[in-house]
Amino acid sequence: MTLATILLFAEGDVDGPSGLTLELARKARTLADTVDAFVPAHGEAMAAELGTHGVSTVYALAGLGERLVGVHAGAALAAHVEATAPDAVFFGQTADGRDTAGRLAVLLDRPVVTNNVGAEVSDDVLVVEEPIFGGTQDMFTAYRAPAPALALFRPKSFEAQACGGDAAAVEMVAAVDPGDAGRAVITGRHAEQRSGPQLDDAAVVVSGGRGLGQPEAYSMVDELASLLGAASGASRAIVDAGWVPYAKQVGQTGKVVKPNVYIACGISGATQHLVGMKGSKNIVAINKDPEAPIFGVADLGIVGDVHKVMPALIETLKSR
Repeated sequence: MTLATILLFAEGDVDGPSGLTLELARKARTLADTVDAFVPAHGEAMAAELGTHGVSTVYALAGLGERLVGVHAGAALAAHVEATAPDAVFFGQTADGRDTAGRLAVLLDRPVVTNNVGAEVSDDVLVVEEPIFGGTQDMFTAYRAPAPALALFRPKSFEAQACGGDAAAVEMVAAVDPGDAGRAVITGRHAEQRSGPQLDDAAVVVSGGRGLGQPEAYSMVDELASLLGAASGASRAIVDAGWVPYAKQVGQTGKVVKPNVYIACGISGATQHLVGMKGSKNIVAINKDPEAPIFGVADLGIVGDVHKVMPALIETLKSR
């Protein structure tokens, strides 16, 4: 069974939709006869690629400028949803996605379920899957309230895959006055300095944890990552300790990654971390504690001191 229509809150820029938006598009087209997208900015730029991922129509909101996305998108989206009556609205678990979904839920007086990793349709009802208790249990929620069902999904919950097709049709959506909140403007932006492979889409990730012993030892993680053409990550413990910036954190409260190879160096494997990387295709763990939980999900485990194993691995790679 499928729903009639799912509306995606599509994010991206002039270069096209975000990877998370394309992941949601693939899942949505397995659940609904029609998939449309509401785009708060750059709708025309995204229409071609969204079309190849199964989106029929892009409803584009123009002219946000330096105003807050969630405030204005939430108001316009509420009016659009009331006029078009989709069965569900899917959001990515992002800052703008969370903000817009929360405002939409209030405006429509509908429940919203966040942090989902799965979705199915059973007896014409949308059912979403959400990990709870640090990922040790899964909770399934069925939407039995009147449509639309509002759901947010974690990155990397699904794999993006184009299905061919023409560019999506584009229809402009009228702005709606959101009230006093609409007076807020963005006065400045800070762009994070990024170079090399990024955690979000790297094929290989090398992460370090408290087992490294001291901040200076993280340089081994960076060096190994550089030799492998990989992104470098970290456990929450060393992020909280100030060894590396939050942008490198892998885990439930950091980034969720699904690389082809994930190398965990000196990471014990707390549930919070496992939630963010256990979907990796191949997991290599280096830890001196043979009872470390990380070995429970590892495909290859090396019981040993990272200060001996990593230098040996680095030298071997350099000698090739």
